[in-house]
Amino acid sequence: MTAMVEPVPELNEPYALSDDVITQFERDGHTCVRGVCSPGAVAAYRPLFLRAVQQRSRDMVDLAMRDTYGKAFIQIGNLWQESDALRRFVFASRFARIAAELLGVEAVRLYHDQALYKEAHGGFTPWHQDEHYWPLETDRTITLWMPLVDVTESMGTMNFASGSHPLGYLGDMPISDSSEKAWSSLIRERGYEVVNHGAMKAGDATFHTGWTLHGAPGNDSDHMREVITIIYFADGARVIEPDNTGREKDLANWLPGCKPGDLAASPLNPVLWRR
Repeated sequence: MTAMVEPVPELNEPYALSDDVITQFERDGHTCVRGVCSPGAVAAYRPLFLRAVQQRSRDMVDLAMRDTYGKAFIQIGNLWQESDALRRFVFASRFARIAAELLGVEAVRLYHDQALYKEAHGGFTPWHQDEHYWPLETDRTITLWMPLVDVTESMGTMNFASGSHPLGYLGDMPISDSSEKAWSSLIRERGYEVVNHGAMKAGDATFHTGWTLHGAPGNDSDHMREVITIIYFADGARVIEPDNTGREKDLANWLPGCKPGDLAASPLNPVLWRR
């Protein structure tokens, strides 16, 4: 990890969640929390993330040459390892506390962070379940999804199938044209309401569970949709035997050294907030 070059603000002041937000999350499997990160903090961190993303995506092929998944976004994980500054953002107790309070758990660990930068005129993100990829024996998982620039719905803010999270694991269906077709059909058949929280300011955030069906439209604008995600899970969760290729890769990448039956607690998965 390199030394911190630029001063960045601490992000440890608690955010007061309303009961309505917690209720919505429990009922729908997703919610939107406004002003999680202040404009000043976003202004300090955004160029650091952008620089790291640009450095680690230099070898990507042109947008037109990628498949549906590749056109959806530039995806780069564990940026917290790039610098002390980015570590401070990803490890922020302000964010982790919100995650724990929404999940109703005593403590949360980091699974990993991801940049999901949807390029100008980039493609749609097919319907999918995040936890399809995670070898974790728990449903107490949650993703923070935060734009670092102001975004409109036409830039690719998230669509959620409200109330779909109790379905749990729906099978080995990675993000693809096939998942878009299968889960679109399921959403229609079961009558789930598709909700988009609309335009978001830089520093607003959505939170959704690992089982909530979600996707996003393409980016119809001329600007990059710069989004950082942080994934958390309840402390005490155990590792399961990977039953698909995605879970095999995730076990190696994000839970190094852990085996099925172990506590999910590798050096890459510190506790970020405890009640």
